[in-house]
Amino acid sequence: MKQNIGSRIVLFIISFIVWVLFTFSFNLQHLVIGILCSLIVTILVGDIYTQNPWKFKHPQRYLWFLYYIPLLIWEMIKANLDVAYRVLHPWLPIRPGIVKVKTKLKNDTALTFLANSITLTPGTMSVDVDKENGYLYIHWINVKSTDVELASQIIVRRFEKVLEKIFE
Repeated sequence: MKQNIGSRIVLFIISFIVWVLFTFSFNLQHLVIGILCSLIVTILVGDIYTQNPWKFKHPQRYLWFLYYIPLLIWEMIKANLDVAYRVLHPWLPIRPGIVKVKTKLKNDTALTFLANSITLTPGTMSVDVDKENGYLYIHWINVKSTDVELASQIIVRRFEKVLEKIFE
């Protein structure tokens, strides 16, 4: 029960901070609405969001997250340019297919971030997660390798190293 309360408090604080950052308003009405929305989110998903709230006490996790955001944006830009180039030059070969990749991540939140990061980069889309065995199944617009290790190196490792430092 104590862990459940800690998770909910952490989620409330993070939700409220995100609210303030998105609205960038310190008007009393906006802050009250932010508190109410954060409370609703906390009540609905507080026990799901963080299983280990003590991890949020480590400031280096926040620094790694600040590093992760531009990394994700850079990977999205590169993938967008690659897909746009393939669209504009239709004679470029594409080999669409689903590949199996391996991940070291075990935490649900870390796996969710990884799967969503892969999906956000055009040309790849997470199809399934096999948490028990540590595999993700990814639809890839141009399969460069069906070898699990090589495909994992190309698709997963760039995100996994940072997400491991944030969530594991």
